[in-house]
This record gives sequence, C-alpha cells and structure tokens, in this order.
Amino acid sequence: MSNTSLNDRRHRHNRYLLMRHGHSEANEAGLIISRPERGLTGFGLSHRGRAQLSDLLADWRWPLPDRLLHSDFRRTTETAEWVGRHLGLTPSAHVGLRERSFGDLEGLSDGRYPDVWSLDAEDPRHRAFGVESVTDVADRMLAVITALEAETQGETILLVSHGDPLQILLTALAERPLSAHRDREPLPPAGITPLS
Repeated sequence: MSNTSLNDRRHRHNRYLLMRHGHSEANEAGLIISRPERGLTGFGLSHRGRAQLSDLLADWRWPLPDRLLHSDFRRTTETAEWVGRHLGLTPSAHVGLRERSFGDLEGLSDGRYPDVWSLDAEDPRHRAFGVESVTDVADRMLAVITALEAETQGETILLVSHGDPLQILLTALAERPLSAHRDREPLPPAGITPLS
C-alpha cells in the first residue's frame, strides 16, 4: 500500500488516532532516553504527564478507539495504561512504535536534539552519532499501519508513540520530503492527532 493510499482516508480500512506519550521523567530531566536498555524500564511519566492525561481523559473529544497499540517504552506504556483504564481497552505493545534511537547521544542533554535535526534536514538517511535514520523510522512506522490495514477493517485504532517518530510518520504520509519532518509543529506531550 502506498503512502498516498495510507494518507487518504477514502483508501484506508481503519481510522487512526496518533498520540504522543505524556510528559515524562526524561522530559523533566532534559535527557535523551531513546534506547530500550533504559527506556523500557525507566523514565516513565512525570507528575505533570499524569496530570496531562487526567485532563485529556476528562475532556475526551475524539472517536472512541477499538484498539490501543503503544511503544513498549515505559513512558508510552504508562500513557497507554491510563488511556486503556479510562476507555475500557487492553493496551498492546508494538516495537514498531518505539522511540527513534539517538545512538551515542543516549543519556545526554536533550539540547543535543537540534544537532541531529540539522543533519536530518540535509540528509534523512544519515546515521551521524549512530542515530536511527529518518528513512528507517519512516519505514518502520509506515509498516505498523500497513500491517494493521491488512489485518483489520472498520476500526478506530489509537497508536501511542513518541514525538520524533510521529512527526516523521506524519511527514511521510503527507508525502513531504522526510528532511522536512521538523518543519511540522511539534506534537505536544499527551497530544492526539487524528489521521483525517
């Protein structure tokens, strides 16, 4: 299935809601936590993130999802568990929704993100600092939706992931150059973006 088909709801079999995890302990500490070794068990939601989810769920204004898939990192798992409890859904972890790996920048200040993003703008295939390339992130995120399209029809599916992967996915679906993924308005913590 092409990106055009995935981005055009007339050709999709399901409706998708994309959600960024709530504010996390990594956000609070200003750290890059992008590898499974640290992200699966540590750096869950902050107090602020839990408050964001409480507000979001008290004022839910999107279609009710039939399914809830999430990255298996702790911050996305906790976000999905909060949403699942409120909406009566059992969350299911999916490794395809994981954070983008920032390689050698793991554990460093999140002030290093722009170093990667400036290189992304020059070449979305770059792997400087050992990062996962934008093209690889786009491929794995698109593969999640392509697989869901092949296995089910007529569902509303909530996907809980991370800021960079979701922005890259949205850029790919819009068929814009992947080098421009940071041109999009950043997705806020606990924010939901429907695929229209």
